[in-house]
Amino acid sequence: MNTDMTGKVALVTGAASGLGRASSLKLAKAGADLWLVDVNAQALAETAAMLEKSGRAVATQVVDLSDPAACAGVVPEATRRFGRLDALCNVAGLIYLANTPQMPLEQYRRTMAVNLDAAFILSQGAIPHLLETNGAIVNVASCASYIGEAYAAAYCASKWGILGMTKAMAMEYQKAPIRINAVAPGGMVTNIAINFRPPENCDFELLKRYSGLRGQVEVDDVADMVLLLASEAGRGFHGNCIDIDKGITAG
Repeated sequence: MNTDMTGKVALVTGAASGLGRASSLKLAKAGADLWLVDVNAQALAETAAMLEKSGRAVATQVVDLSDPAACAGVVPEATRRFGRLDALCNVAGLIYLANTPQMPLEQYRRTMAVNLDAAFILSQGAIPHLLETNGAIVNVASCASYIGEAYAAAYCASKWGILGMTKAMAMEYQKAPIRINAVAPGGMVTNIAINFRPPENCDFELLKRYSGLRGQVEVDDVADMVLLLASEAGRGFHGNCIDIDKGITAG
């Protein structure tokens, strides 16, 4: 598989940790120059430091992706710095668990803003550049794009939205040399999992229904798929969502 990204530029959100960091490392190893975005300045700098010996050009931008105006400025900054864009990897995400009637509206809106709106706004900016480079968009969906998860109504809504958006944009660009896909992981050992806080008085039997019998998904396995879909190796994929969930959505 040709995952060589030499001479290409990838924009990765959520690059400060977890899947965003792992994907950035994989893309750099494949030869891509990187524009890395996250709201966590310190951890983002740590990711950049990890890439110092890669020989790739790496630039960072601290952005709160829940702010539409700030989000809209990301692609222009990246293309000003590098002069092109070959892959947009919408990795950033968050989850708040709550009993639906008690979820603060602020948490609901932030979930939708970071998980779904940001991917849409970034795609709006990236598509004209990706059409020029025969590039790719890789969105991060979730096993929650297919199944209902108790206490996660907002998160599920955002991830079902990512799946629908991926397929709709893929249909819109069926006749263009751009590829738009998603990857849908199950639970991974990331900051989201570490900071997992079930709601008060929740029913743990319901939570176990989507925890998976085979344990958590390896972050590197998902990052490998992000690289594949972002690179020429993913040339056969368009409008697809690749599940990596150790069987959670099998039945």
